[in-house]
Amino acid sequence: MQTQNPFLDEMAKLTTAAMGLAQAAGEEAKTAFRAQADRVAAEFDLIRRDDFEALKAEVAALRAEIAAIKAAATPPNT
Repeated sequence: MQTQNPFLDEMAKLTTAAMGLAQAAGEEAKTAFRAQADRVAAEFDLIRRDDFEALKAEVAALRAEIAAIKAAATPPNT
């Protein structure tokens, strides 16, 4: 037969409440850190990786186009 101990019941409730509080504090800290990181990134005028990769591909395409235009405009040496 299982007996109920009021002290153990209260300790279980306190432990559960403390775990919930710790989890909420962890989420709050994570949110604050992300906000600070976003602010620093904006302050340094940084871009995201996908934007950088798109710009890199566009520059490569433009360089190839410029090389093709230069090759077409250069008269052949005889």
